[in-house]
Amino acid sequence: MDYGFDSVTDRRNTGSLKWDVKENELPMWVADMDFKTAPCIIEAVKKCADHGVFGYSVIPYEWAQSYIGWWKTRHGLDISPEELIFCTGVVPAISSCVRKLTTPAEKVLIQTPVYNIFFNSIVNNGRYVIESPLVYENGVYSVDFEDLEKKLSDPQTSLMILCNPHNPVGKIWDAATLAEIGKLCKKHGVTVISDEIHCDITEPNKGYVPFASVSDVCRKISVSCIAPTKCFGIPGINSAAVMIPDPKLRHKVWRALNTDEVAEPNSFAVAATVAAFTKSGDWLDSLREYLFENRRRAEKFIEENIPGISAVKADATYLIWLDCRSLSCGSEELGEFIRSETGLYLTPGAEYGAPGEGFLRLNAACPKSVLDDGLKRLKRGIEAFMKSK
Repeated sequence: MDYGFDSVTDRRNTGSLKWDVKENELPMWVADMDFKTAPCIIEAVKKCADHGVFGYSVIPYEWAQSYIGWWKTRHGLDISPEELIFCTGVVPAISSCVRKLTTPAEKVLIQTPVYNIFFNSIVNNGRYVIESPLVYENGVYSVDFEDLEKKLSDPQTSLMILCNPHNPVGKIWDAATLAEIGKLCKKHGVTVISDEIHCDITEPNKGYVPFASVSDVCRKISVSCIAPTKCFGIPGINSAAVMIPDPKLRHKVWRALNTDEVAEPNSFAVAATVAAFTKSGDWLDSLREYLFENRRRAEKFIEENIPGISAVKADATYLIWLDCRSLSCGSEELGEFIRSETGLYLTPGAEYGAPGEGFLRLNAACPKSVLDDGLKRLKRGIEAFMKSK
């Protein structure tokens, strides 16, 4: 079925964070897709709107069952209804967990380069960031387990935030890697928050491995953050869940989310979630095909037309991680130059920690015509930058 992914929807002047830019600018920075969401989700939201009364909402039986069915069918993970707690977003859940599961001045470990908001959730709550940088060799990212254990063994390290699949590098962590992470965290008394919001944006016919699925240890020590928002293009609806198998840990997180008042749905959150996970699988499968055609299109264009940079191979997310280190400049300097010269707005890799320096992140979740425009601007910007040096 044709879901109209080639159609361009004008998002300017709609209150869009992504598109709050100058008229000549093309935003390809924040992880926000430019496609209309699945028809069944639109229908569900319209039905709620047509009712006309937007009072306080409860979490019905169907909400948990939609998650349970999706994760069992798509990812082979058994979830019990009591293991799920509604929350208004993955980031609010992470911040609440940081406050509840650690004390001020303790350390929270992250694997950089990684989603920049993790830094905010840690630092803004009076905790310290401890980085265990990923290893990047021959175009492939991996975990430095020696460094990871050294950082986890610090008595002040009490929490780790795992990104699975990893943003921005697009890595799907395999079961062996996840099991070893769980083993080391258990050994050193560290709880794991696994941010799995990108889990359904994978290369067609390729799945991700839920952290909680790989061992009893991983199940017992983890809080998994899951949601329909990223993969179905509905982040503005503010709907997510945390999945916590261990009862004692679950009680702590439940208390945290309720204390912070981020455990109640808006009028559209439940309906959109149920429609996504029970009626929109075909739409998502078509989307994944389109997104990875875009990825290959971008990789080919960059390889053939932009010497000096390369796209890191990835099997998850719609975010393309551009290695620009051969240009020998800061990522913020390069990003600002490209934006000033061409209007193309990318995210500088330095925002994701020191190992992201020299990289740029490009969001390819857009119609092909928009992607082509962005790639041409990228080419012009890089050429102009090299001439300016």
